[in-house]
Amino acid sequence: VQLQASGGGLVQPGGSLRLSCAASGRTFSNYAMAWFRQAPGMEREFVAAIHWSARNTQYADSVKGRFTISRDNAKNTVYLQMNKLKPEDTAVYYCAADSREFRAIVLRSVPGYSYWGQGTQVTVSS
Repeated sequence: VQLQASGGGLVQPGGSLRLSCAASGRTFSNYAMAWFRQAPGMEREFVAAIHWSARNTQYADSVKGRFTISRDNAKNTVYLQMNKLKPEDTAVYYCAADSREFRAIVLRSVPGYSYWGQGTQVTVSS
């Protein structure tokens, strides 16, 4: 699976952004998808994930209630709608695809994802 993330940028605190991740190369709808982020000097951390069927989503506590992950299998794209952004949301955001097709559960850890996009920078600052 090849992944291409887009939609990052500079936004003021309290603002919104929508990230997109376009997939190609394999059957997108067979894989759970996730977003991770990495701030300078920090480890890559889980943000959100969505089951291959879209029936289950997972969120980090730090973004729950503010971010929404969704997928459009017809467009081979996963989205991350980010609202009420905070300066601590500043990071490079990466989309990722599960290493296994049709996994029953949604994983929250980096090792569970084998396919990664190139990252898109999100900066929240006034």
